[in-house]
Amino acid sequence: MKMRMMRNGAIKKNVVLLGLLAATLASASLVAKADAVLDWNSIAVDTAVANGQNPFAQARYAAIVQLAVFEAVNSITQKYKPYLGITAPPGASPEAAAIEAAYRVLKLSFPTSGPSLDTELANALALLPDDQAKADGITTGDNAAKAITDLRANDGSSPPQFKIPGPPVQGEWQATPSCPANENGVQVGIAFQWQNITPFGIRSARTFLLTPPPALTSPRYARDYKELMRVGSIDSTERPQDRSDVALFYAASSPTQVFNQAARQVAQEQGRSLSENARALALMNMAISDSLVASFFNKYFYNFWRPETAIHAGNRDGNPRTKADPDFKPFVVTPCFPSYPSNHGSGGNAAAAVLMRLYGEAGHSITLSNPAVPNIVLQYTSFRQITDDVSDARIYGGIHFRFDQVAGEHLGRAVGRAVYRHNLRPVHNDD
Repeated sequence: MKMRMMRNGAIKKNVVLLGLLAATLASASLVAKADAVLDWNSIAVDTAVANGQNPFAQARYAAIVQLAVFEAVNSITQKYKPYLGITAPPGASPEAAAIEAAYRVLKLSFPTSGPSLDTELANALALLPDDQAKADGITTGDNAAKAITDLRANDGSSPPQFKIPGPPVQGEWQATPSCPANENGVQVGIAFQWQNITPFGIRSARTFLLTPPPALTSPRYARDYKELMRVGSIDSTERPQDRSDVALFYAASSPTQVFNQAARQVAQEQGRSLSENARALALMNMAISDSLVASFFNKYFYNFWRPETAIHAGNRDGNPRTKADPDFKPFVVTPCFPSYPSNHGSGGNAAAAVLMRLYGEAGHSITLSNPAVPNIVLQYTSFRQITDDVSDARIYGGIHFRFDQVAGEHLGRAVGRAVYRHNLRPVHNDD
């Protein structure tokens, strides 16, 4: 197995450390069992992935689950301002409330996972005393789950809508080979409706409109075009192995998977309470989901072409510095929607903006893994290291220009700051 070690965000190399890897994976397993909130966060993310949800749907489901958990726990502990404001019987168990809230949202959202969720529920509740506190906690969790799922029932996430590309125009998005075809056989862009989803923690995605991407004739466009053409092709000889690893890892790993895994580890590392964990995961997942809504708004507003299309047409873009390569293929598969800005950049930086404020930027011990890419394990000591790798991953993967990533960083950080500042604030302002 390969483990990529990072020191101060600069030294990046692959080393074989099987003994250390086994220890870190065992530690990561323990993190998931730290408390009811962290445990069911892991179950929630795994369930959404197992049910084939795309990265932006994963983010939405995670936000719903974690808000239900937060409302259930906070209605008992009352440490933070509520999201909706349900009530709980005095003395109700916050652990039982957290377990039941997550379970109910997941069971409703993913009925085919019902048997495995039933088993997880029985095992989790068996650890708690069979008393009135437990019974009241279960009732509270049910109420929180119903309140949040009712609120999100008509949030615009369905039915699916698609973008039909117009005639080929330089700089405008065109379907790439993996895009699905509609009933007329025309390849289309997916998730066109996502820009209109009701946000969780910001007022409107439209207030986060970015400045336009660089002009096709500009030096910046040419610089980023050349970088991607050099390192992002499937047959590039200038892509180091560690950059290939991060490209493959983040192609298989959504911001929801990555940052929930990181948050669980840091929360346990710092010994945070059940109530603090409920709030942290709710804020972070709200920010990830809202940043993806804002990202899709910008994507379909600017409708900017993907590198795969741009490089095929480099001799027709009006920039003498760009050369066409009609045989260019990216290292990873191009997603089926416009390029600017990067969804991974937006979602990752939104999560990082929240986590930095909760836990501090650096000094952590974070190990990221994904069964989909079992031979790649990444270690980090700061959230910025993760987001830097996310940016590199999309460029070295050949699917985003550097300016797409920079725009995603700006968007994600702005959304993350707004979500943190305006939601779930402490009752006593000591945060």
